[in-house]
Amino acid sequence: MSPTAASAVLIPGPIGDIDTLVDLPRGEARGIALVGHPHPLFGGANTNKVAQTLARTFVQLGYIALRPNFRGVGKSAGSHDNGQGESDDMLAVLDWARRQYDPAGALPVVLGGFSFGAYVQARVASRLKEAGTPVLRMVLVGTASGHVEGARHYVTDAVAPDTIVIHGSADETVPLANVLAWAEPLELPVIVVPGADHFFHRRLHILKDIIVRAWRD
Repeated sequence: MSPTAASAVLIPGPIGDIDTLVDLPRGEARGIALVGHPHPLFGGANTNKVAQTLARTFVQLGYIALRPNFRGVGKSAGSHDNGQGESDDMLAVLDWARRQYDPAGALPVVLGGFSFGAYVQARVASRLKEAGTPVLRMVLVGTASGHVEGARHYVTDAVAPDTIVIHGSADETVPLANVLAWAEPLELPVIVVPGADHFFHRRLHILKDIIVRAWRD
């Protein structure tokens, strides 16, 4: 299933527009995918290559993929809110997508996130579960957890046991040990890509293959 070109859309959010890229699959969609990008104060945006790879992989799997820019990035209103406002905006994007593409409410929702975006998506999943509308599945890459580069500390929410967690062995931003410490009490497997840095340089194809194989399984 080949994707169409991404479209830029301004979606109304809690404090203003949310600058979003939308990728549509060819043919009937099997669900809605939301993708979160890395930290906006360190250059993160919805055009990030890992976020783009997540979106394109979801589209290949048949999902409508939406990549919002977090607050203060691109044309998105507001300023960085440490995950709270970003979670609110993700839910606003999901509401818009449901109205736009799934008025009957029949399509399942999946989440993908990279780095800070993975931290946000764990929060979003918790809120959807509390609301009685849990997501079908999640893919978290380079998940921000514990103390990471830049003197930031993340207490990452627990996620479902079938979450696909992928991390590079040579991640210089979020040490692998941080993610293992988060995953261990959850009995959550972590897929480690040997030699991969935080941004999966020259290994994006491996990232895609892992997700596609896991989805088929």
